[in-house]
Parts: sequence; structure tokens; C-alpha cells
Amino acid sequence: MISADEALQRLREGNARFVSGHRRGDPLVDPVHKGSLISGQNPFAIILGCSDSRVPAEIIFDQGLGDLFVIRVAGNIVAPSQIGSVEFAAARYGTPLVVVLGHSMCGAVMATIDDLEHPAENTSKNVLSIVNRIRPTVEPLFHTDLRKEPDKLLQTAIRANILAATNHLQHGSQMLEQLIQQCQLKIVGAEYSLETGKVEFFEN
Repeated sequence: MISADEALQRLREGNARFVSGHRRGDPLVDPVHKGSLISGQNPFAIILGCSDSRVPAEIIFDQGLGDLFVIRVAGNIVAPSQIGSVEFAAARYGTPLVVVLGHSMCGAVMATIDDLEHPAENTSKNVLSIVNRIRPTVEPLFHTDLRKEPDKLLQTAIRANILAATNHLQHGSQMLEQLIQQCQLKIVGAEYSLETGKVEFFEN
């Protein structure tokens, strides 16, 4: 298995290909490669990203079948099932890198801001479970002067949500903490720009 830094570099290079429009094509989905994955997988990175249809990790990082272990949930929130999924991949496959991938114009963060502005009485409790995961990070920002600048508030809230989810993964699991301390795992945040296609990584 490659190192976390090497995995991060592969993602950077893949995103650069995506942005330039010079993707590798589809050699990794040929029958021979698909057949080689039947007996197992060896993903080099775990991506905890948003469910947004505009942010498919394999495409924006120009990776193929078996390369990425992808967990997608609206707002790239971290709840027990997401932590368990990360733990599973890190322990089972020895995957050295986790990327919490948010993106510009995130609908889940928008919904959280909307709920702070105009609390809805008939919102689905399941949707609220997502909003309520994001709320503790967004609400303090909402009660600052950023409220007068909606675009800046959204941009700041999206990044804060990414960093909060990254911190939750880094410190919310004894297993993941141990892997980090043993230099077997690295967890970073990142933001994908819908406007440019670029991914910006936030490294500690």
C-alpha cells in the first residue's frame, strides 16, 4: 500500500487531469480489470463526500474501479454509520488516507442556513437529522456580521462544516485516533469547486 502523502498526490494529479479535460479514459473498466477485483479490493483512499450528483469522487479525481472507497451522504456529515464505514475500510484494507470532501453551493448547508432563518414546522425528521448535524457549526457564523453577506456566509459555513467533519473523524473514534498516532492514517478536508472543477485540500 502506498503512503498517505502518495495517495494525496495521486488525488491531486487526478483532479488536475479532470480540470484540464485530459482524463485517462476508461481503461480501468475493461473486463480483465473488472475480473481482477472480484476476489478483493485495495482502495488507496477513502472519500467521505456529499451525495450531490455534481460531485462524483471517481470522476473528479479521475480514478477507476477499485481505487477509492467512497462514502456519500448529504452535507458530508459524520454520524456513527459514516465513522464505522471509515473504520471498516481503514482496518480491512489498510487504506492510508481519508478525505472529507465538501463542495461549493452545498444544498445541505444551504438548508441549514434556511432553517436558521425560517424554521419550518413540517420538515421531515430525517432531513432534520442532517441539518442538526450541521447546525452547531453554522449557527455561530449565522449570528455574526456574515449574516449580512449571504454568499460569504454560505462559503464560510461550507468550509467550517468540512473542517468540523474532519475534526470529528480525527477525534471521534479510538480506532482512527490510534491509526493516526501510529502514522498509518491521515485525515484531511477538501473542498470541490463546482465553478472550476478544482479540489482544494486542507492539510494540518
